[in-house]
This record gives sequence, structure tokens and C-alpha cells, in this order.
Amino acid sequence: MRSRLKIGGVLIKKGERKKIKLAVSNLYDGTDLSIPVEVIRSKEDGPVLFISASIHGDEVNGTEIVSRILKKRALKKMKGTLIAVPIVNVFGFNMLSRYLPDRRDLNRSFPGSTTGSLASRLANVFMKEIVKNSTHGIDFHTGAIHRTNLSQIRACISDPETKQLAFEFGVPVVLNSNIRDGSLREAARRKNIPMLLFEGGEALRLDERVIKIGVHGCLSVMRSIGMLVKKKNAERREVFVSWDSQWLRSPVSGLFRTLKDVGTHIKEGDLLGVVKDQFGNSMGEIRAPFEGIIVGLLKLPLVNGGDALYHIASFHNTRKVQKSLKQVDEDMFQSFYD
Repeated sequence: MRSRLKIGGVLIKKGERKKIKLAVSNLYDGTDLSIPVEVIRSKEDGPVLFISASIHGDEVNGTEIVSRILKKRALKKMKGTLIAVPIVNVFGFNMLSRYLPDRRDLNRSFPGSTTGSLASRLANVFMKEIVKNSTHGIDFHTGAIHRTNLSQIRACISDPETKQLAFEFGVPVVLNSNIRDGSLREAARRKNIPMLLFEGGEALRLDERVIKIGVHGCLSVMRSIGMLVKKKNAERREVFVSWDSQWLRSPVSGLFRTLKDVGTHIKEGDLLGVVKDQFGNSMGEIRAPFEGIIVGLLKLPLVNGGDALYHIASFHNTRKVQKSLKQVDEDMFQSFYD
């Protein structure tokens, strides 16, 4: 841990906990808009982990995950520093939108610049003030509007340290995901900062199971890198990596009815859904091209030909993945009553 830590011009000394507002821009009427940040710095040296949410402004599950982590009593005995950013895209968050006012995707705008678009400037602030001060990162996402995602980690498994973090997070499904140009993951990699991307649930909706999984996974990573004390005899879930996934698209336009949900184990040839016309006549069927697990699903029943309907991930042992997913569901259901 660096001896001096300054974020947004605010010095955070060892043993301090501070809330900071990172100025990014203002609205048309001159109202200042800033990124909310809370920094918890231990008296003991250790890793510096940033946890961020709502890079896409309508993905609110992550905001709730970050806020719950900040309330955990375990942080009082933490080593190192936690930099928590519950809302990155404050513009989109306030407009219930994935994008910035200029319709740019913030997660395609990193590392940004001081003279670029609004998205580029916001990305630059986040890189300069948050990422560059960190040693590790976890970014929380959901599916896009009208889509839901199974709880999953997306990471570049070819990097050993990132792979270790992905396994320590503890969700059964890990997608080996190529790094996209302009993404936060790409920008963090260029700074040699291992980072995970957690996906779960859908935009503009809170999902209690997804939130609990996200909180549990983040705390597990913090234990694995030495920020929190490891639990004795803690049971570690088996993790499965998918090296290949595919979106299935609607063959025609019409009314989409799904017959399968996220997390379902499907076999080659299984009927997943149908598209009908306004009179109820079948216009097309969607069948599984291979065995796998549904990790993403369109929730909107109105579709155009070519719309993405099902995201299918393949695994070496799909049955074991399904069994592990059921165990996670049981654990999360039980936790409602704990």
C-alpha cells in the first residue's frame, strides 16, 4: 500500500474512512454532478481493492451489492484499502439509462481523456482517481434492458492471477471472456491490475439472490487476497469455466414465448422457445444447437427477426454445473431466513 493515498484531492490517512465526491461535470442548469466514493483505509498495509457499479447507469444490482458490503462489520478488521464506488455513471443512473446523455457507452470509453466526449472525460476521471490507486478490482453488472443474466464471472482466464480471483469469487459459472476495446477491463489490464466483471440479473431491477451472491463473492475475494481473515473450514464451491458461448437469435419477428429459464441445462435439439404471430400461429422455433447452460435470456416478448434471445454457454461437464447451480440457489434461499 502506498504511504499517501489521495483521491479527488482528499487525503485518506491510515485508519480513516471518508466519503468523497469526484467532480465530473454539470447539468444544463449548472447543477454539479459527481461520482460518490467511499474509502476505507486500514491501519495495516495490504491490497487496494476497488469495487464499482452502475458503469451502465441502469444496472442497479451492483449499487446495492456495494452498499451492503460497506455495512459489513468484518471491514473493521480489514487490512489494506477498500475503494467503493456504488454509482460510476451518475448521468445514466439519474436518467434510468444505460448510456451517457450523448448516447455513448461508458464501458467502451476507457481509458478516456480530458478533452474527449463526456463519456471519455468521465472514464478518465475514474481511471486517474480510482483504478490507478488500486491493486485489484471488481466491477458489477447486470443484463442489458429487457435481458437477464445468470450470476456469472467474466474474466480473462489466460492471466493466472485473474483466474485465481475468478475461482475465489465462488460462482459456479465463469465465462472466459475476451477483453473488448475501450472496456474498463482492458484499461485495468494495461495497468497490470487484475479485475473481475460480475454479471447477474437484469437492468432496473433488484434481485435478492443475485445481490447475496455478489456480496458473498466479493468478500471471498477479499479473504483470498489477504484483506479479510479467512473463514476456518470454509466450503469452497466448484467452479466451471466455459470457453465458448453463443447467442441464439429469433428467426422471425413476432411474439416470443420462452419455455426455458436462465440456469437451465439444455441438450442439443431441445425446444427452448417459440415465436408466434398475433393470432397465435407458430412462426418459428428456437432449438438448442448444442448442450449447455442458459446464461442469458431476453425477457421482452416482442421481437424482431435477428434479435438475441438466448445466451448459451458450453462446458465439459454440464450436469455438474447444473448441480452446482442448484446448490447455490438452495444456499441463497436458505439465507433469506438466516
